[in-house]
Amino acid sequence: MQTILVTGGAGFIGSAFVRYMVEKYPHYRIIVLDKLTYAGNMDNLLPVSDEPNYKFYRGDIADHGAVRGVIETEKIDSIVNFAAESHVDRSILSPDAFIQTDVMGVYVLLEEARRAGVTRFHQVSTDEVYGSIPVGFFKEGDPLEPNSPYAASKAGGEMMVRAYHVTYGMNTTVTRGSNTFGEYQYPEKVLPLFITEAIDDRPLPVYGDGMQVRDWLYVDDHASAIDLVLHQGKPGEIYNVGGENEQHNIEVTRMMLRFLEKPESLIRYVKDRPGHDRRYALTCEKIRALGWHPSGDFPALLEKTIRWYQKNEWWWRKIKTGEYLEYYKKQYAERLTEGN
Repeated sequence: MQTILVTGGAGFIGSAFVRYMVEKYPHYRIIVLDKLTYAGNMDNLLPVSDEPNYKFYRGDIADHGAVRGVIETEKIDSIVNFAAESHVDRSILSPDAFIQTDVMGVYVLLEEARRAGVTRFHQVSTDEVYGSIPVGFFKEGDPLEPNSPYAASKAGGEMMVRAYHVTYGMNTTVTRGSNTFGEYQYPEKVLPLFITEAIDDRPLPVYGDGMQVRDWLYVDDHASAIDLVLHQGKPGEIYNVGGENEQHNIEVTRMMLRFLEKPESLIRYVKDRPGHDRRYALTCEKIRALGWHPSGDFPALLEKTIRWYQKNEWWWRKIKTGEYLEYYKKQYAERLTEGN
């Protein structure tokens, strides 16, 4: 690998991967392709904007011409695909955008990669493709039972990746990441939403009883796992990437409020979202066998994340306007009115 195309590289996890790779591999060229939808943000890439081994293109992965142009111009030899519509709540409101990007877009990337002879393709997926698990842990060979349009679209993208490996012999890998958190996360997701709302002493809409369980994975750990699989993963294989740190949503919310020195009276229990998975949990033995492990200390990483949002209001305040406010009202206004 010499020239890696990172699609969706201006998003949350994608930009963390770009920052990580640009620093770790100065001899690689890291090329970013991003459509810059609402969650794509060039501010996420400011730390590497002047680096000589980084370059940005604006474009849609579902556009054959845009993908082909970047692959040919930059002589891409490897692709890491982060590009996706990724928010469950938005997928419930508008499933069509998720099918277009998460399924059709993956097909376009694969087809253009195959046509150009790209030698390596990595698909970034999610633990949500498995569905919910009341006890135990999902392993890579378990059946996929996605319960939201988002999860279904990601599962569809994975199936295309598998097909191109089996049918055309493409060297592909997939990682299924757990609930990722950290700096530069668009504040529609629960943790940055709650942090930024709590800073302003606004109510925090907790779905249902707040006892949903998620496995929390720090974003830099997620980036390092993808790096490892990209270089050492076995062709055609899937790797779970989990923080191995299960937490109830309500307990994470309470911990966050304690770090911010804000009262628990900000919590509002609201109507749950349709098809809300109760618990996700992964076994990560396969990627651990490659030498990866999460950094561990969740309270310390949570506090680090909170302090970043406190210190970087310039980044998130300008996001929480316009389209964001319209979405917030549509998603939470009625729930907050009816909640306790």
